Amino acid sequence: MTITIIGHGYVGIVAACVFADFGNTVYVIGHTPAKLEKLKNGDPLIYEPGLAEMLQKNTRAGRMIFTTEYDEALKESSIVFSCVGTPPTPGTGEADLSQVYTVAKQIGAHLDPSHFTVVSCKSTVPVGTNYEVKKIIEKELVARSDVMLSQTKHDASLVRQAQSDSWSHIFAVASCPEFLREGTGIHDTLNPDRTIIGSDSQKAIDILLELHKPLPGERVVTNIPSAELIKYASNSLLATKLSFANMISLFAEKVGADAPSVLRAVGLDNRIGTKNLDVSIGYGGACFPKDVQALTATGRSEGVDVSLLEAVEKVNVLVWKNYVAKVKRLVKVGGKLAVWGLAFKANTDDIRFAPAVKIVEQLAKDGYQIVTYDPAAMPNVKKQLGDLITYSEKQYEMIEGADALCILTEWNEFKQADLVKIKKILKNPLVIDGRNLYEVQKMKDLGFTYISTGRKG
Repeated sequence: MTITIIGHGYVGIVAACVFADFGNTVYVIGHTPAKLEKLKNGDPLIYEPGLAEMLQKNTRAGRMIFTTEYDEALKESSIVFSCVGTPPTPGTGEADLSQVYTVAKQIGAHLDPSHFTVVSCKSTVPVGTNYEVKKIIEKELVARSDVMLSQTKHDASLVRQAQSDSWSHIFAVASCPEFLREGTGIHDTLNPDRTIIGSDSQKAIDILLELHKPLPGERVVTNIPSAELIKYASNSLLATKLSFANMISLFAEKVGADAPSVLRAVGLDNRIGTKNLDVSIGYGGACFPKDVQALTATGRSEGVDVSLLEAVEKVNVLVWKNYVAKVKRLVKVGGKLAVWGLAFKANTDDIRFAPAVKIVEQLAKDGYQIVTYDPAAMPNVKKQLGDLITYSEKQYEMIEGADALCILTEWNEFKQADLVKIKKILKNPLVIDGRNLYEVQKMKDLGFTYISTGRKG
């Protein structure tokens, strides 16, 4: 099968590589020639374990074609996936759909009427978006048919279709949301719990089922509004579990309870489960923050009481601010803080809505000297914060003379760090751990003042 992916961010480039790895021919459309050239040369532009190798393999095999031209790609493709960004609109939290609609207009302007094409959104979009995409494409097709009618040479089938005001034999829209996690994107795409396909066209459903045949997991075939809502409902529920866990951690710190033990016991109830009940400094990344905000905004516009979602977001702010308060209570303003971790989670360079970045920015503005180390995310942070903080490539040397070591991301290389060495080079043996990487008693035995999250000690 030949397919087109529009957009080469996390969702687009991972999907393109996986589908190409199954033997499909995959066109990847972007609008920046320099970035497309890097992709052609095997640079995926983002940090994701295993992605560069898969990209290089399938590019060498000729199964991945990078282009700025819609005509070239759409002429060959049975499926077009829109994978562009839908960031929150500042102030309202509503999903910014400008890129989605721009892509829809381009698809309509270049769709090949000689064969049937499925146009599917993999981007996370509010309910009703795919129907709006359909209207935009139809409007472009009408405009094209009007032009053709005024010319001597025209596509008779396209004109007849315009005159009959029906486009169902040319294209159909579908919602096919993704559920990958950054840092495990390839694994998640190859091993989905479920594949969601929402469409009003049985022909589109059959084509999408065929494409996803190599993948395990359940198939959920539904209508378009349901498929659009499934993604928001899933991410918002996961964010709710995380905020609940972090609320319990705040409670535990007040009363001397051990939040990880409490939450483990809660999660052993098979109605609840243990996943996403980890205490932390808050959730971040490209999905949970914007999807909670977007569902909240949509709910308000539809007259739905969204106070639960508002509380989820409120707790997510409280926990990173609680971490800042701990630091300020333990280290005098002007002190040096060595910070391990800036990405919103391990195994990614993504800093979108990263609580770690909010924490270091706040502490720097409050007058602390911040020296940071992260295996992947520092270049991205430097673009955002510039010289407000200091960046180091040396995991241990940057700790020397610091008043505290702050751990904000759970990278593997931090989990079995040389604690004896750390104690020797810290000015004060103080570790403020936002990710609970170490055992409380072990840290005490080594002579540390160890402040973890939701735990006594």
